[in-house]
Amino acid sequence: MKNINSYIQDARSELSKVIFPTKQQVKQAYISVIVVVAFVALFLALVDFIMSSTVSVLLK
Repeated sequence: MKNINSYIQDARSELSKVIFPTKQQVKQAYISVIVVVAFVALFLALVDFIMSSTVSVLLK
C-alpha cells in the first residue's frame, strides 16, 4: 500500500511540472503541420508526374 501511495504522489508531482501548450501554440503547430503536409504532397505529386511522363515517353 505504501508503494501505491508513493507512486501516486510521485505521479502528481511530475504532472505538476508539465507545461501544457496554450491554444495559440496548438493552433500554430496545427497550421504548420498542414502547410508541411501540403508542401510534401505537392512535391511528391510533381515527382510522380515527371517520372510517369518520362517513363511514358521512353516506352513509346
